[in-house]
Amino acid sequence: MAVVIRLRQEGAKGRPIFRIVATDKRVRREGRFLEILGSYDPQKGIKGASVNLDRVQAWIAQGAKPSETVTSIIKHAQTAAA
Repeated sequence: MAVVIRLRQEGAKGRPIFRIVATDKRVRREGRFLEILGSYDPQKGIKGASVNLDRVQAWIAQGAKPSETVTSIIKHAQTAAA
């Protein structure tokens, strides 16, 4: 199973909220997921993101590939935590 870390859209119409999830690559965007790793609010910007860095690193160690957007959110969260 090819695991990816990507954004899952939730929230109301015109007010999206995204969850950062680990999921199978073949599952649709709002479909089933393996684990919730954080959240991202685009109206608050990159500072409106919360990420569980320990779990993200565990998934990456197991071979999960983060999307480009999630990669930038993770990098920002790592610099904010340091």
